[in-house]
Amino acid sequence: METSNRKQKVTGCIVTYGGFEEAARCARSALLQTHGVDLTLWLVDNASPDGTGARMAEAFAGVPGAHALALPRNLGFGGGHNAVLDRLDSVYHVVMNPDIELDSDAISALCGYLDTHPDVAMVTPRLRYPDGRPQYVPRRKPTFLALLARQLPLHFLKKYEEHYLMLDEDLGCEQDIEFCTGSFFVVRTAALRAVGGFDEQYFMYVEDADLTQKLLRQGRVVYWPGAEVIHAWHRAPHREAGSFLRQLHSMGIYFRKWGFRWGFSLR
Repeated sequence: METSNRKQKVTGCIVTYGGFEEAARCARSALLQTHGVDLTLWLVDNASPDGTGARMAEAFAGVPGAHALALPRNLGFGGGHNAVLDRLDSVYHVVMNPDIELDSDAISALCGYLDTHPDVAMVTPRLRYPDGRPQYVPRRKPTFLALLARQLPLHFLKKYEEHYLMLDEDLGCEQDIEFCTGSFFVVRTAALRAVGGFDEQYFMYVEDADLTQKLLRQGRVVYWPGAEVIHAWHRAPHREAGSFLRQLHSMGIYFRKWGFRWGFSLR
């Protein structure tokens, strides 16, 4: 990980819209736990109406490796992350949700994985809930019935969800994947720039599936359970009609761009 005792330059980004306490906990854990690389963490606020941006700037003022950026308007998930794309001076870049927490040096481990796998453009670790339960992170390309199954607990849709979540694979082992969730991943900065970052047609939802398809043209995308992070995972679509409709809109953009798939997605 080090050359001539100099740590590798890595950047990271957390995009907030409200939720100061959780986002601050995420940022502190990333800065505290990361020792094997030189991490610079961008704290981007999407014009939170509750003052989260100002609170983040104040809380992390003078903290080594932390930089706050308050956006004048809400650009959405991908737009928020893209706001720092031209400021990145790193080999690798970490995208993490505010509801992530690190209890180990997962970032350095994932960067080490990329060091030894030059054909991999993006890597994501094992994720678990705060109570220790595993989350199903590796995914195949989205299909209409698979995404519908994520929202509607109907028995006849379960087989599509299980296939989508790669439950027919050994998830205790490294796996090549077709959809890397935006909750937490490490990407080669040059590859991220080469594809133009996130597609800002998506305000929220499915932009991570879109980014994965673009990065698969730069190299492999891999789930590697050799590192692990905690993810609280606040899933809004099944609770709020507005969020669900926004997700349907994003699904429409994705399928128009990458082709419609009805049921199973086979490699």
